[in-house]
Amino acid sequence: MITLLPQSEGATIGIQVNGRIDKAEEEKWIVIFDKLIKEHQTINVLVLLNGKIDIGIDVAYEDLKWTMDHMSNMNKLAFVSSSRVLKWLVAIDSPFAKLVGIDEKYFTSDELQDAWDWVKQ
Repeated sequence: MITLLPQSEGATIGIQVNGRIDKAEEEKWIVIFDKLIKEHQTINVLVLLNGKIDIGIDVAYEDLKWTMDHMSNMNKLAFVSSSRVLKWLVAIDSPFAKLVGIDEKYFTSDELQDAWDWVKQ
C-alpha cells in the first residue's frame, strides 16, 4: 500500500510504502507523480518505508523504468526507514545519483522531521 503523507506540499511529495504494492497501485501513483512533474518540472520525494514490502517483479520493473525516464525531474530523494540494508544501499547509490543531479539521503525513522526539513529546503 502507498499512501500520501499530509506534509506534502508544492513540489514536495511524501509517500508511505508498506505491505503489498500491485500494478494498479503503481500505475495510480505514476499518474500522480507525472502530474506533479508537469506542474513543477522538478520534484522532491520523501519515501517512508515501514515494515515489510511485497512488490512483484513487474511492478518493480515499472517503477525502475519510470525512475530512469524521470531522473532529470528529481531534485531530492529522502528515504526514511529503520532498515540497515536500505541505509547501506542509499550510501552506495547517492554518489551516482549526484552525478545526474539528484541529492539522495537516508534518515532513520526517528529522524522523520529532519527528513522533511531537508527535502523541503
